[in-house]
Amino acid sequence: MKMKLKRWSGGAVIFSLFILLVLRYGIIENPLAERSFRGSFSRNTSDHLQWVAVADPPSVQNPENGSQVISADNLVSNLFSFRNFSQGELLALQTWNHFEHLITHAQGLPHAIEAIKEAGAAWKKLMVSVEDESLSASGNGSAHQKAKEKQCPYSIKRMNASEFDNGSFKFNIPCGLVQGSSVTFIGTPDGLLGNFRIDLTGTTVPGEPDPPVVLHYNVRLHGDKITEDPVIVQNTWTAGNDWGPEERCPSPDPKGIKKVDDLEQCSAMVGKDDKRVLASTRHLNASKRSSNKEGAKPRQYFPFKQGYLAIATLRVGVEGIQMTVDGKHITSFAYRESLEPWLVSEVRISGDINLISVLASGLPTSEDLEHVIDLELLKSPPLPMHKAVDLFIGVFSTANNFKRRMAVRRTWMQYDAVRSGAVAVRFFVGLHKNEMVNEELWNEARTYGDIQLMPFVDYYSLITWKTVAICIYGTNSVSAKYVMKTDDDSFVRVDEVLASLDRANVTKGLLYGRINSDAQPHRNPESKWFISPEEWPEEKYPPWAHGPGYVVSKDIAEAIYELHKEGHLKMFKLEDVAMGIWIAELNKKGLAINYVKEERVYIEGCESGYVVAHYQEPRELLCLWDKLQDTKRALCCGEP
Repeated sequence: MKMKLKRWSGGAVIFSLFILLVLRYGIIENPLAERSFRGSFSRNTSDHLQWVAVADPPSVQNPENGSQVISADNLVSNLFSFRNFSQGELLALQTWNHFEHLITHAQGLPHAIEAIKEAGAAWKKLMVSVEDESLSASGNGSAHQKAKEKQCPYSIKRMNASEFDNGSFKFNIPCGLVQGSSVTFIGTPDGLLGNFRIDLTGTTVPGEPDPPVVLHYNVRLHGDKITEDPVIVQNTWTAGNDWGPEERCPSPDPKGIKKVDDLEQCSAMVGKDDKRVLASTRHLNASKRSSNKEGAKPRQYFPFKQGYLAIATLRVGVEGIQMTVDGKHITSFAYRESLEPWLVSEVRISGDINLISVLASGLPTSEDLEHVIDLELLKSPPLPMHKAVDLFIGVFSTANNFKRRMAVRRTWMQYDAVRSGAVAVRFFVGLHKNEMVNEELWNEARTYGDIQLMPFVDYYSLITWKTVAICIYGTNSVSAKYVMKTDDDSFVRVDEVLASLDRANVTKGLLYGRINSDAQPHRNPESKWFISPEEWPEEKYPPWAHGPGYVVSKDIAEAIYELHKEGHLKMFKLEDVAMGIWIAELNKKGLAINYVKEERVYIEGCESGYVVAHYQEPRELLCLWDKLQDTKRALCCGEP
């Protein structure tokens, strides 16, 4: 992972320099400048498939007000209401109805209630849009044009000075941000103080006054109550938790600076003597030099200066958001729980800054179906009727990761075993808070037939529900000998997974993958993987397999599904560790467990001979596939 991240950081600098060059010339030219439901669906009188609603859901406590009890029906009625769906649409909802009692099994997963509430609102809007589209298609035929107008754009730019008036600018991000997305702005800190702020905000939740702030980037050129020197303050804000702990640059504790995506939270050069400024004083006259010697404070390096043009880029990484200014890395900010980049819907820039241009690029966008020449080849093949599949692979994905899913479809989902139906692959995707993203996702699901929608908004802390869904699909929708979980940024050598399972020759009690037997819970509250003693009191976890690629046998998947139905499945927010915990409990109940280690599941990148390579961008997935086709060897990109 470190080599990969170092390449990434180097690439980030090159990218920033490239943006700087492009935008510089832009200024010169224009200075303003993814089987039907069992038991929960039935035919209605018009012979359409219809969803049976949930009866008498229980009451739950409102998380915002412990003294107020609200009906869960208010939370899930939109998710489990009567709808008419086509057979194709039902294919995307084959695990959905198995989660109708989510509310009563939300304990142990942070933000679960909120995610279900938000999904209810998102689903209602999506269904209204789908019905409107159906009416338009049957009427004036304008549905296609509507879809074209709403397609998520790859980039957006603003170069009109009038849009930047009044010291405040709002920039809509239609479909959220993904890894690799960036927001670049060009402007001059000015005004009385030259202080300004950049906020990456989410969508306002009904009942809350303001939207959550995924990143608050506050530049204070004349210091604040803590320091008189220039400082950058980074933070987050939510209605429920208010402001989080500040991260300051320069840091008051230089030895405590951590790294995010292998880049420092605060660059060591910020706050140090500005060598460039000191060097330039050699050209001043003698009187000015002597004046400096008589007590003038040496100037410290700070990336923003009042009255000086700056080109700054916020770039979305794996672990957090990076800021570069004039091509130099300045700060990093690790994502905080429930505040993830896909949530961003707006960029707000305010304060004493004269903006010239703002550019958002690398945004998530779905492919125009009219230009997909190999569309039929990319569609999921029909599941074999009355025949078990050898392997079912469930892929974790988030709603706006369009490009990653397309790259998977074009690469390892093209293995003969997948195209023949011996191996089935499905993406498991939660709903998005953004209506446009959900519309694109719904259309993608209908088109390719390989998406399973989840009835909750896709927070990272809820991915364990997807693991349960994969077990449900692998045993209920298809009857698979083995069930595998992977991610949409993983390359899976399907042929080698099948060969390895065949060599292992274990069909019961199997956990296959990169087994970790010595892991301890992270007790640092600032860690993305923080686990409190209340969540897991023991000093070590039971053996578990790393999430980028592990396989369980059918009996384990079936047992997890049964425990889920009975409400006896312990929810734990780290899904791969959760699988290890569930398997350990099954072992205590008498199921003999066979841990089969596969060291060729690489969790931090790619190595030659891989079975699974993780952290692969879409272009790298395509590269790995090409190398396999050309050389018949598992070589990484960059290897001859």
